[in-house]
Amino acid sequence: MSARTDAPTHRRTSAPTYRRTGAPTHRRTGAPTSLGRRGLGALRGTAAIITLATCLARPASAQQPSRADSARLREAQEVLRQLAETYGVSGHETAVRDAVIRLLPPWASPTVDSAGNVVVRIGHGEPLVVFVAHVDELGYEVTQILGDGRLELRARGGFYPSLYEGEPALVHVAGGPVPGVFAPRDTVGQAPRRTPPALRVDVGTRSRAATEALGIRAGDAVTMPKEFVALSGARATARSLDDRAGCAAQILALRRLDPRALRRAVVFLWSVREETGLEGARFAAERLAPEHPVRVYAVDTFVSSDTPLDPKTFAEARLGRGPVARAVDNGSVTPPALLDSLVALARARRLPLQVGTTNGGNDGSAFTRYGVADVPIGWPGRYSHSPVEVLDLRDLVALADLIQAIVERW
Repeated sequence: MSARTDAPTHRRTSAPTYRRTGAPTHRRTGAPTSLGRRGLGALRGTAAIITLATCLARPASAQQPSRADSARLREAQEVLRQLAETYGVSGHETAVRDAVIRLLPPWASPTVDSAGNVVVRIGHGEPLVVFVAHVDELGYEVTQILGDGRLELRARGGFYPSLYEGEPALVHVAGGPVPGVFAPRDTVGQAPRRTPPALRVDVGTRSRAATEALGIRAGDAVTMPKEFVALSGARATARSLDDRAGCAAQILALRRLDPRALRRAVVFLWSVREETGLEGARFAAERLAPEHPVRVYAVDTFVSSDTPLDPKTFAEARLGRGPVARAVDNGSVTPPALLDSLVALARARRLPLQVGTTNGGNDGSAFTRYGVADVPIGWPGRYSHSPVEVLDLRDLVALADLIQAIVERW
């Protein structure tokens, strides 16, 4: 998910876009009867999440997984683990792209376009439908090596630098990662500073020549180390779940699709450089424009307030209650009729679905200038754009099922 500022969207120090000063004007305890009939007026001025309770026989937390469900959770966890533990800062996505291609079903015929996006085209006929998830992650690039051997950096994407301060670092060079530390910054001293100085990396050297001898050059990617960790129940955490979970959902859906049975052409994209301005999606949108796609589904994080940090009056999509359709975010408005159709499809397939508004943007908005309707869907996530993003694997499996249903039935 692309942030609209230099700060991640999970932390707010001022009122959100949809300000609430009193009682909610739009409160629901069940499923909406017709969001399309009510239109965006039902969402304007509200931060309430609409939970489609009728799409669930029971709350997800109350369901005991069957043997088949357990197998699918294990599959989802393994696919996501491989993607999440692969490094790929915006502009440096080659390893993640290779992992995506390796995890695709054997019948898929992936190509890589000149922007670096992975493209899988299946089915024939019109209208064309597009799905897109981004492969890049937040991080840094080296801008120069200082005389004392330390590295100056520039951020790739929007996040709080303080989350990296005083943490281990990895500089990704041709010969393999070079360890270092994100050096703590002096915010006290003789002249206390409200704004800390720029973050720098110390790799243990004392001169520019010594750092260069390690193979480090300007333009190299820098991250902190990361690991996929299973938490209690079906929860898991890692850095870069945004948007490796969306990438995994598309792979899992493709594994369950029969390409010979499709009634229309479908393009799956794994896009590059989303966090730095939707660059890969913009390229793909221009390339596909002559084919007149009718809809694009950006499969990305729904930044949820289902955390101990945030008020529950905005973007409260509960983890474990299923995927989320974004009605509104900072960069897109889903046409209400399409939102209603998606709700009806989820209900018909007995799939859990939540609908809500959140902050951030999505790759689908790059397609709207060509007249393509943007219908962003995703997984509810905690602590977005931090090193400890959290999701529920049941939501990931349900998201893959929703993608499959859209391809087969909508």
